[in-house]
Amino acid sequence: MAEYGGKVVLADFTSGNMLFEPILEEGVFRFDCSADDRDAAFPSLSFTSQKNRDSPIMNQNVPVYTPTFECVLGQQIVVIELPTGTSFYGTGEVSGQLERTGKRVFTWNTDAWGYDSGTTSLYQSHPWVLAVLPNGEAMGILADTTRRCEVDLRKESTIKFVASSSYPVITFGPFTSPTAVLISLSHAIGSWKNGTVFMPPKWSLGYQQCRWSYDSAVRVLEVARTFREKGIPCDVIWMDIDYMDGFSCFTFDQERFPDPKSLVKDLHHNGFKAIWMLDPGIKREDGYFVYDSGSVNDVWILKADGTPFVGKVWPGPCVFPDFTQSKVRSWWACLVKDFISNGVDGIWNDMNEPAVLKSVTKTMPEDNVHRGDAELGGCQTHSHYHNVYGLLMARSTYEGMKIANENKRPFVLTRAGFIGSQRYAATWTGDNLSNWDHLHMSISMVLQLGLSGQPLSGPDIGGFAGNATPRLFGRWMGVGAMFPFCRGHSEAGTVDHEPWSFGEECEEVCRLALKRRYRLIPHIYTLFYIAHTTGTPVATPTFFADPKDPGLRTVENSFLLGPLLIYASTIPDQGLDELQHKLPKGIWLSFDFDDSHPDLPALYLQGGSIIPLGPPHQHVGEADPTDDLTLLVALDEHGKAEGVLFEDDGDGYEFTKGGFLLTHYVAELHSSVVSVRVSKTEGSWKRPKRNLHVQLLLGGGAKIDAQGTDGEPLQITMPSEREVSDLVSTNKKLFRNRIEHAKCIPDIQEVSGHKGIELSSTPIELRSGDWALKVVPWIGGRIISMMHLPSGTQWLHSRIEANGYEEFSGVEYRSAGWSEAYAIVERNLEQAGKEESLKLEGDIGGGLVLERQISLPKDNSKVFRVDSGLIARSVGAGSGGYSRLVCLRVHPMFNLLHPTESFVSFVSIDGSRHEVWPEAGEQFYEDDLRPNGEWMLVDKCLGLALVNRFDINEVYKCLVHWGTGTVNLELWSEPRPVSKQSPLTISHEYEVKGIS
Repeated sequence: MAEYGGKVVLADFTSGNMLFEPILEEGVFRFDCSADDRDAAFPSLSFTSQKNRDSPIMNQNVPVYTPTFECVLGQQIVVIELPTGTSFYGTGEVSGQLERTGKRVFTWNTDAWGYDSGTTSLYQSHPWVLAVLPNGEAMGILADTTRRCEVDLRKESTIKFVASSSYPVITFGPFTSPTAVLISLSHAIGSWKNGTVFMPPKWSLGYQQCRWSYDSAVRVLEVARTFREKGIPCDVIWMDIDYMDGFSCFTFDQERFPDPKSLVKDLHHNGFKAIWMLDPGIKREDGYFVYDSGSVNDVWILKADGTPFVGKVWPGPCVFPDFTQSKVRSWWACLVKDFISNGVDGIWNDMNEPAVLKSVTKTMPEDNVHRGDAELGGCQTHSHYHNVYGLLMARSTYEGMKIANENKRPFVLTRAGFIGSQRYAATWTGDNLSNWDHLHMSISMVLQLGLSGQPLSGPDIGGFAGNATPRLFGRWMGVGAMFPFCRGHSEAGTVDHEPWSFGEECEEVCRLALKRRYRLIPHIYTLFYIAHTTGTPVATPTFFADPKDPGLRTVENSFLLGPLLIYASTIPDQGLDELQHKLPKGIWLSFDFDDSHPDLPALYLQGGSIIPLGPPHQHVGEADPTDDLTLLVALDEHGKAEGVLFEDDGDGYEFTKGGFLLTHYVAELHSSVVSVRVSKTEGSWKRPKRNLHVQLLLGGGAKIDAQGTDGEPLQITMPSEREVSDLVSTNKKLFRNRIEHAKCIPDIQEVSGHKGIELSSTPIELRSGDWALKVVPWIGGRIISMMHLPSGTQWLHSRIEANGYEEFSGVEYRSAGWSEAYAIVERNLEQAGKEESLKLEGDIGGGLVLERQISLPKDNSKVFRVDSGLIARSVGAGSGGYSRLVCLRVHPMFNLLHPTESFVSFVSIDGSRHEVWPEAGEQFYEDDLRPNGEWMLVDKCLGLALVNRFDINEVYKCLVHWGTGTVNLELWSEPRPVSKQSPLTISHEYEVKGIS
């Protein structure tokens, strides 16, 4: 046996090639370290069928690529090397770049408010990598473990997984395309009986409006009425936690939401559905029916001592259902069934990582006990089930909704999830920020989820935290209206974020964007039917049109909905007319709905494709099977095109019994005539009697229209080359005229008269050597981002308006200096031959100035320095030239990416060694116990330490304060008055070092 980190583990040092056996279907292999490991592996919670993972199939093929393994101190390290030039995608819900080479993430579901491109653990866990090989073939690799797993893609063309022993690795392919890999993955994580992703009700594909919170039924109806009055399409209004009585789940506030049934009836009358939030934290209060029932039925997660775990969430002290037990899932499902009787159309599962407030780890202790079903893994600690808690809660909620009404498709939205969650729920990308970086990043995040098996996702359009500007909101709505899941949502304390909240110009762009979406709903709904039945993704990166083209693999501002290409601008001062479009090879024909606008995306249809369109209804419920049907046609180089349209009731399950109509349309050019006809139909539905409009794209946005009857052949005479040229020329003039005369959204950076901080303003960036920093002079001069480039680690935890790197002028928390606007005194750029630096000053009153210089030295690329001073500029003579009593207090707040594996280490002046762990709470170090000029924040999981060096003569005392997923390492000067001749100063620097 060997000791490691205070835990007893086997001293296991084995390595070699992993053993394989074919499973599931041709091209899929399971790898284990040994036969014993294969037998000892935990049940799979990603595979729908345990048998599919554990039972070999008869197949003589051998894998093209075999992983190697090494088992060290209880950790299983798996490496698979692929050809040079391989590109990586997937890894689930991750921020940052689309192509993942150089990145490392950790699967540990985390309440990650305000995440950024360097955050390594978000709300969901997908230990899955999609690898696109240089020749365009692709393969997928799944580490089938529920435990915390490191997915390391920092070495080119190499995948490394690190997690607790032992777990199998599943490979899919290589297959001929990325789509083929995802279809194969869906056969593992989907359901052969019910489809690979749950079939969403059609109304859930409309626009959805949310806020934390619409605080009364009156306000909800006001928002709904405004949508209809302004002619902006919308299908759903969401209710956040404030509808509850004291944040207690399954209850309603009797003053603000006294009659939910009546509210929902009014919403339904106006074409709206209602979705309500349910969190896992159940208020611990005798007399509260959910707590009483759960206690009687013994459903709570337990502490190691066998008593129910209690953690703080919105209601206060809470207990948590143990969804790993079938009896608990049934108990929850029954509560959901009764809840549905209030007119609930959908349920939103939030905070289900599970999030626990006022906890350093942001969640419950890893030694908590789940008494799980044997088929899930049996009785295990929370470290085993943490990542699947959200999946199991979503499953329980889904099953409860289905019990409530077998004739309705459940709609569940979950924040936390695991690979396989798509069987039960949609998801969104969590608590994002209202800034241009997050707008840009939202495209890649939606695509990565789709490439990891979750096709129904989208961001909070406009950003959750902070105030959007009109242009940011309008631009985000333009692209967000094309995402599979389309919802606007915003945080309490921000300005209103409804489509009409940012002026007439933004309102009109939102109206145009959402009308586009509703025209495309027949196409989007068809894509979801295909995803449901075959496992194909709905939204895909542009390179899916040509996986062999390496130039497309890093394109991040466009994506595909089937053959429809959406090209968006995510740069503030670059509109549609200024975009440089990199298109896949082949024919791509531009089009619009006579609605082109500088703040809307460009649209292209791939040659050889037909997509169905409908009228721009105000809500999905307005649609009728007899509505006019439009087919948009783009011929390929052979003069042919094809497409499909799926139609059913839009809800329920008759479609599984043949109650649908799937129509295959083809178009062919013979001589100078294009014939459009039905080539094949499936399903028992009779074709509705309706008009058919065919729009044949000619290029340059030009098109010709023809009308007929759906189901009957339609012939279109092609114009001559000269006529086509004239049509294209005319359309280009019309397009330019629309762009030039469009009312552009103003780029206003301030929204006055409202609470909230402007996140959409552009921070100042400093970048050199190992560091990339972002500074916001307009509020506290704070550093909000501290990215270590070689490791891809974001060290700061910041909310823009608070936290990050701050400085105060007194011993009091948030004393003067932390929120004032700072002036930029000097800015030096590395390109000018100087070291990258920024000098700021903030007037904090009383004749005092806080001065701060941030620099990245040219002679040492591994560090950055902060030189700060409290200076008396104009202290009155009556005070003898001295200021009030002040203290320069440096207050950086650092992220704890792995709270249970992080600590602060230093050697004191007196020579004593210290390791300060989160359990220590808040600790001051003064006199000879101060660090001797250096202390470090160590993350054992990352194998990194953030070293902070300072001048001990300037630092009077040091403070370590552990928060919820954060730690402050504070430096304090001595408290005293200052004069012009005697300022207070603290100079210090940061460097990241590897640790063994």
